[in-house]
Amino acid sequence: MRIAVASEGRELSSKIDPRFGRARYVVIHDTGSGELEVLDNQEISQLAGGAGVKAAEAVVDKNVDYVVSQNFGPKALQVFKVANVKAAVFSDGTVADAIELAKRGQLNII
Repeated sequence: MRIAVASEGRELSSKIDPRFGRARYVVIHDTGSGELEVLDNQEISQLAGGAGVKAAEAVVDKNVDYVVSQNFGPKALQVFKVANVKAAVFSDGTVADAIELAKRGQLNII
């Protein structure tokens, strides 16, 4: 399973970013291989409009199964729904915490 988490930093110890489309980074963890990939979202996050959709499309292009953030806009959620990517809200913790809870199926899918 590939899990993407909107993040304030590039590390597993980073805090989850409050806004998906405006997140500085998206950390992607492959639970099968243990591989970690970081998408730099800073250019997209500076767009005047449409950042959520552009960021969602970039994440979908990485073939993720699950995405976690503190908040999602409705248009980004629609991109995930069409792509059959599960989205969950989590605000208390780090990227590593979100990944662990997602692996256990302990986050509420929205």
